[in-house]
Order: sequence, then structure tokens, then C-alpha cells
Amino acid sequence: MNKVDIAPLSDWGLRTERPILISGPCSAETEEQVLLTARGLKEYTTAQIFRAGVWKPRTRPNTFEGIGVEALKWLKRVKEETGLLTTTEVANAQHTYEALKYGVDILWIGARTTVNPFTMQEIANALEGVDIPVMVKNPINPDVELWCGAFERLSKAGINRLAAIHRGFSSYGETMYRNAPNWQIAIEMKRRQPDLPVICDPSHIAGRADLLKDISQRAMDLNYQGLMIESHPNPKKAWSDAKQQITPKQVGELVSSLTLRRMDPGNNGFLHQLEELRSEIDRLDNELLDVLNNRMKVVERIGQCKKENNVTILQSGRWDKVVAQATAAAQSKGLSEEFTMKIFSAIHQESINKQTRIMNE
Repeated sequence: MNKVDIAPLSDWGLRTERPILISGPCSAETEEQVLLTARGLKEYTTAQIFRAGVWKPRTRPNTFEGIGVEALKWLKRVKEETGLLTTTEVANAQHTYEALKYGVDILWIGARTTVNPFTMQEIANALEGVDIPVMVKNPINPDVELWCGAFERLSKAGINRLAAIHRGFSSYGETMYRNAPNWQIAIEMKRRQPDLPVICDPSHIAGRADLLKDISQRAMDLNYQGLMIESHPNPKKAWSDAKQQITPKQVGELVSSLTLRRMDPGNNGFLHQLEELRSEIDRLDNELLDVLNNRMKVVERIGQCKKENNVTILQSGRWDKVVAQATAAAQSKGLSEEFTMKIFSAIHQESINKQTRIMNE
């Protein structure tokens, strides 16, 4: 990822104590609902930014797709009455122009838009010469390059008040989450851009209210700067995403219950102990690489043997046996099946790659 100039969150006009809280309804439904939510957040929480979807990109037609421009007037009233900054999702250039016209303080770009470079460029073009903070949600698919590209396009347009929103990724099959967190992708984004603020959207990762606290705590443990939590005065009657919304009072209780950990305890004894443990990790990592290297040398010999005897690379029965042995052994050592499968699947794929090269030499 090219280096992006990123301004600190203090330039947004925010108090920067963790967690910076962004909250509000999934959808702006009525003026009354919007104002009730904002008043509740002002009373029960430390929220500084009020969020509400005005245009809703829905998966299927004939569902509630937002009020549109009319609801931007309600956001203006929220700011006038409560002092909360306002943010809404923009999915194209026209949305961007309308949000700017009605004085929305912060824009966010949703997952379905981040995934489309053409639309991202149109929004970036619409923001040329505009000084406004922009938050970018991760794309729906687990592709860190697309996420990086969105920030690069906005940066080239002169936007430097930028933040990433981690809202999880679509995945095939049944999981406990609405969108799989894939925490390592957000961690990789932070590695590439250390100055980029990262905000967690536990509502869209969870898809259900009972998981919000655990996901929020995980985000705080990973040193995320903030949380975007959906709230509604009566979640059961919400017009969209009812299962993942909670009341403003519950938002306040959730945030108050989180444990906030420090980056640096300022304790020399701790730092010395940590350095010793990290040295041990480095030694074990080198041993792992040596073992993997030796394993791949055996794989190459197997590939040569298969070539000489005109045998196919993939032997499904053998792979099934490897998986069964590895998961059983891992379980006895306290390692999860999910972790073991990821490691051995990667090893298996590299083994296939090496044998394929040998077959075609």
C-alpha cells in the first residue's frame, strides 16, 4: 500500500479517549425515532458521533431502502439539539453531494461500495477540494488490497482525515457471526498504515445483540480506537437489522463494562519479561521454519517419485488421513481444530504447488 497522509483523530474535533463511540440507528426511519435515539445517546452514553443510514443498500429489492434526502434534515436537527456530530453512508457521488449540502460532518463508505473501484473513484472525485473526515468500511470480501485502494483514492483527492471501519467479511457456510471478523485482515491494514485509526463495527460482525460485548472487548484488546454500535429506541420494531440493535441505555452499559488495556504499562519489569518471552517466540519461529523446510524437501522427493511412476499429485485418501491425524493430535495439545485446519491446509497447498512444479519440469 502506498503511504497515505493521515491526520490524527484530534483533528476531527473529537475527544480522543478510547473508545471513541459512534452510535445511532441502522436506518433513519422517522424524525421522531432519530431524535429519540440521539437524545438517549446524549443521556446515557459518551457518544460523540451520531450515525444513521439514509440510503440503505439492501441485498434484496422490495425491502426498506432508506428515506433519502428528507432524512438528512433530521440529522441536521440532531446536531442542533444535541451537539453530536453526524455521519451517514454515501454509496455514490450524488449521495456525497447531498450529504455535503445538508452539512453532514463525517461521511462513511460502506462495504458494498468499497469493493467497487469505479464507484470509489467517483466518490473521491466528488470530494476533490473538500475538507471532511471519511470512514471506510472493509469490503464485503476479505481483500485487503481493495480496502487499501479505497484509502489511496481518497488520499489522492486530498482527504487526510481518514479512518477504517472493520465490519467483518461475508463468508460461505454457517458461522456464529453475521460477517466473519477475520481480525488478521484489519491487523494487516494497521500494519501497513500505523497512523490509520481503526474502528470496530460489532453490530455488523455479530448480527445479534448478545454477541456485541464480546466483539467490542476483542476490539479494545486489539487497541482499536473506537466502536460503531447500532442503537434504536425500540429495537424490536426497527425497520432494518432489528436483531443487532440495542437501546441507547444498553449502549452506555455495554461501553462502561469494557476493560480498557494500556499500550505501555511503563513498568520496566514487565518490559524485560516481555522481551524475554518474545525472544523465546523468535527462537521457536525459527525452529518452525526449519521443520517446514525439511518437510518440503520430503515433499519434493515424493513429487519426483510420483512423476517417475506417472501418479497423480492429489491423493485424497492420504490427505484425509493427514487431516484426521493432525486434528486429533492438535486437540490433545490444546490447539483448536479451526487453527489446525488453516495451518495444514496452507502446508498442503504449498506441497501441491511444489509437486506441480516438479511434474512440469
